[in-house]
Amino acid sequence: MKSIVVHSGGLDSTVLLYQLVTQGDEVKALSVDYGQRHAKEISCARILAGELGIAHRVADLSSLGELLAGSALTSTEIAVPEGHYEEDNMKATVVPNRNMILLAVSAGWAISSLFDRVAYAAHSGDHAIYPDCRNEFADALDSAIQLADWRKVSLYRPFVDLTKVDIVRLGDELKVPFDRTWSCYKGAELHCGRCGTCVERREAFHLAEVADPTAYDDEAPSIEEMVANHWKI
Repeated sequence: MKSIVVHSGGLDSTVLLYQLVTQGDEVKALSVDYGQRHAKEISCARILAGELGIAHRVADLSSLGELLAGSALTSTEIAVPEGHYEEDNMKATVVPNRNMILLAVSAGWAISSLFDRVAYAAHSGDHAIYPDCRNEFADALDSAIQLADWRKVSLYRPFVDLTKVDIVRLGDELKVPFDRTWSCYKGAELHCGRCGTCVERREAFHLAEVADPTAYDDEAPSIEEMVANHWKI
């Protein structure tokens, strides 16, 4: 198969990238700059793709940031919430229609490249907070993408029934360099260890019983402290 991978540089999409390369797909990786405050993830994506020797492109849609306002990821006046994704305040990290935009651009590249599919790493834990990670959304978009050109391109989402813990275990088997992936929404030099995506990342390594190689900020609590203080871990 020939696959365009929507590659943010994060843990999930990097595991997907490694999985497809390992199984023998011809792969290209696409990152999208949509004005996100944690644009450091794109640098990580570029490095990871280079290490794998695959084509990587960045779609510069940074001017969309002001059109996608109202999210903590695109509006700097909104603080990035801390805690677990199960908490209601994490809805502040929803970027309006993000996956529609990312996947539409990726589909365009897939069509022009004569590739078979667009692959993205939405997983079961995403569904509750991100409406554009739901199966209903993905099914509808898959149908639309297949109608977008005379040559059909499909939407591939192999992690849709997996948990973050499952993905960490898979990445460990694939020898993914987790230390070179980026999750933190705050976009500083080190992972903050406290925002929703950092907590989810730490929880996944902890529950998967896989060593977490991530460099966290000195002020980030340890997993033991988080459990002792009744963080949702």
